[in-house]
Amino acid sequence: MPLTTTGELITRAARLRTAVAAFNIITLEHIEAAVIGAETAGAPVVLQVSENAVKFRNGNLQPLARAAVSAAEQAAVPVALHLDHVQSDGLLRRAPDAGFSSVMYDAARLPYAENLATTRTAADWAHSQGLWIEAELGQIGGKGGRPPLDAHAPGARTDPAEARDFVARTGVDALAVAVGSSHAMTTRTATLDHALLKRLSAELAVPLVLHGSSGVPDDELVEAVEGGIGKVNVGTALNTALTGAVRDHLGRHPETVDPRTYLAGGRSAMADEVARIIRVLGRAGASPS
Repeated sequence: MPLTTTGELITRAARLRTAVAAFNIITLEHIEAAVIGAETAGAPVVLQVSENAVKFRNGNLQPLARAAVSAAEQAAVPVALHLDHVQSDGLLRRAPDAGFSSVMYDAARLPYAENLATTRTAADWAHSQGLWIEAELGQIGGKGGRPPLDAHAPGARTDPAEARDFVARTGVDALAVAVGSSHAMTTRTATLDHALLKRLSAELAVPLVLHGSSGVPDDELVEAVEGGIGKVNVGTALNTALTGAVRDHLGRHPETVDPRTYLAGGRSAMADEVARIIRVLGRAGASPS
């Protein structure tokens, strides 16, 4: 079916009282797995390309984006394309021509006033191009070369009053909030601040986004969606599934040289994880199908 937009999927999810699952893609196998998993679960999905993934692809955005668009056009469920954790204005401006309907502009590393000013400029440009834009406030950590941090440290969490001011003055369409998760977690041990999340949801009229969801246990994810999260970002969980399957195959078959034999298992493992996570999110509201 035709490529849809992130905004449309989030609006639909809000109506069903659930959240959209958004998966970071690095390879063609990631793309295929995300679509297969979403089709298995009978739910829409967002495919996300991060700035780090673009760097890994030698700075070339189009090849991965075109593969994602092609997969979306052949999918049996709605698929949207999102450019994630963009810090480069040059990359931001490449988004519309590559098929992206939304972008996460990441200036959270900057002091508040600079984050606000640069994000407002990015939002104005994005809206002029018909792009839906997400920003981040607080210190989620573990992404883009940022040093590890304690997600529970004083000052790391998103402040509700500051968030209200930030959203009003930047005009962003969604806000990624720091409520206890962290990027790149390989253990599902994060504990979210659900009281803070409810306060943020009450203060803000825009959808809230949970980054670092790979480290969040299932019940915590369900409670987060019930507390106001409208988009759930997942990356590391897919990489863990892929790497585990490949490592297992090569451990049992060290003579293997054809990558198709182990990438097939990796793709299948990622697809299973995609379907599982989407079904977990569906527990928070009506069926996502």
